[in-house]
Amino acid sequence: MKRCFCILFMTSFCFSQSTLDNAKTYIDQKKFEKAQQEVETFIASHPYDKEAIELLGDAYGHQKKWDEAIIQYEKLKNKEPNNADYHYKYGGALGMKALSISKLKALGIISDVKDAFLKAAELDPNHIDTRWALVELYVSLPGIVGGSNSKALKYANELQKLSKVDGYLAKGYVYEYDDEPELAEKYYRLAIKVGGSVTCYEKLTNFYQSQNQPEKAIGTIEKAHQKHQRNAMHYQIGKVCADYNLQLNKGEKCLKAYLSNHSAKDGVPKAWAYYRLAQIHKHKNNKTEALKWINKAIAGLPKIKVFKEEKTSISKL
Repeated sequence: MKRCFCILFMTSFCFSQSTLDNAKTYIDQKKFEKAQQEVETFIASHPYDKEAIELLGDAYGHQKKWDEAIIQYEKLKNKEPNNADYHYKYGGALGMKALSISKLKALGIISDVKDAFLKAAELDPNHIDTRWALVELYVSLPGIVGGSNSKALKYANELQKLSKVDGYLAKGYVYEYDDEPELAEKYYRLAIKVGGSVTCYEKLTNFYQSQNQPEKAIGTIEKAHQKHQRNAMHYQIGKVCADYNLQLNKGEKCLKAYLSNHSAKDGVPKAWAYYRLAQIHKHKNNKTEALKWINKAIAGLPKIKVFKEEKTSISKL
């Protein structure tokens, strides 16, 4: 009898784990509704399984079902009040809900968001994501409801002790938001020097674009491409050239290279590259070529409003 019980227990355990593994796979594949269904079925017979509850919260969160995600993460933080990850996820779901509702209603939950992140930071002095969340929170909030650049810099300094790259990026973010472009550029450049990831280059590129410095943006993308050899960077160069009406031949060459080497992992559909080529030929007053490319863009993604607006603009040349 004891042997039979063990066999039944192990069979049940393996089945349960298989169900949760399936849910994780669905999440990795961005099939969030299927993940939700898988975990909901599992939780019906295992209502106190923490891994399942967390997976369900994650599945809800990926679908922007913030109220449902909040409920799951709240269960977890109440079950394990000393688990920093649970407080972080609870605060994150609350924060995303705050962004999705009116500013007046959001004011009612901002303090709960802050409390959750501060608790996570207190519980785990090495929790990088929580410190990033606090940097972003203190930077984005108005001072009247607790926003503070000095507090944001405090957590940026804590980040720097844990990870120089994250610390430099966080400081760049704070100084950019605080309209101190020289300091922002300094720290974004330091992040590239220390880390040199695609993200580091993207932050500096976006900064230059926000500062209306497209030449520097293009130069940064070119350096990133030399190091990382990502086809998507061809599109980014073409986009900047098209948006700012500069280095048009380089932009055209990069966009055509992007199209020649395009694959699903590049992220940006071909139609957007066609649209950028149309922009470039409009800048060159080449109406025939511009119409050719914008028609290809519309054929690829017929519901994109900006494509149709661009065609109208080109037709007036």
